[in-house]
Amino acid sequence: MGAVYLWQSRPTSHPLPPPAPIAAPHTSANRPTATVMVHVTGKVRTPGVYTLPAGARVTDALKAAGGLRDGAHPGVLNLARRLLDGEQLAVGTKPASQPPGAITTSPLDPTATVIDLNTATIAQLEQLPGVGEVLATRIATYRDTQGGFRSIDQLKEVSGIGDRKFADLKDKVRI
Repeated sequence: MGAVYLWQSRPTSHPLPPPAPIAAPHTSANRPTATVMVHVTGKVRTPGVYTLPAGARVTDALKAAGGLRDGAHPGVLNLARRLLDGEQLAVGTKPASQPPGAITTSPLDPTATVIDLNTATIAQLEQLPGVGEVLATRIATYRDTQGGFRSIDQLKEVSGIGDRKFADLKDKVRI
């Protein structure tokens, strides 16, 4: 009798149900949206403000604006660059020695430089105190993946920037 009981109480396997499909990600108020909004102006067929998917490139914004006008050239624009939310693309402008507005002076101290986090190059970010090539690259990568900085406090979210480094940088940058 004991053998029958042991035989009937042995574990049996049951197949698992198929996995449920993965739902599309949803956007919450705390996460960046999946779009960028850019203002395209200058020598394009239809200047205006356009909403494009996050990760869109300058060339995508030009297409959204109807393309270049006849005989126009994109000027100094890097057509392969990812767009930042809220930026303006001036098409067919004369070249500048640096991105417009990337480096300015402080109104309180005209000798102090203030760097725009959303438009500065890696080389310009390296001019900040205590920022080398690696940290400048991290700042630029964070900016590109997050759709730009919306607040200077977001610098604290960049790997390698703690409270002390942030205190050194906050008066030397702007958005």
